[in-house]
Amino acid sequence: MHYPTHDAPWMDAAFAEVGVSTYPPGSSNPRITQYHAHTNIAGYDDKASWCSSFVNWSLAQTGIVGTKSALARSWLDWGETLSEPLPGCIAVLSREDPTGWKGHVGFFLRMDAQSIFLLGGNQLDQVREHFYPKANLLGYRWPATA
Repeated sequence: MHYPTHDAPWMDAAFAEVGVSTYPPGSSNPRITQYHAHTNIAGYDDKASWCSSFVNWSLAQTGIVGTKSALARSWLDWGETLSEPLPGCIAVLSREDPTGWKGHVGFFLRMDAQSIFLLGGNQLDQVREHFYPKANLLGYRWPATA
């Protein structure tokens, strides 16, 4: 699945990574370590959560500086708030406790009545499209420079 990305040029880089996945225990995918290089956990292996690292890396491919943080919720304080999603915008979700620190982040693709569909890293241990409950949404963000 692919759609025009002229308004979100980072999506070309993100889509090109589909299929990158974590390696079994005892080994690590060096590509995911490259994603971490754009965050505060540079040098970590693919066993560390990497959804935010993937978003930071994808934006960097078009010269946009992300949060430089591996925390998914760091994106809530970045860029501009969107009241409605745009294709390729950054969607920030809660994970487990809506008021806690854990979260997930990825690029918005579409939604239906129950779910938000994201392209992201560390979605079932790989870069892929996956869906999440709409109730987990914390916010949509757009680069201030885009």
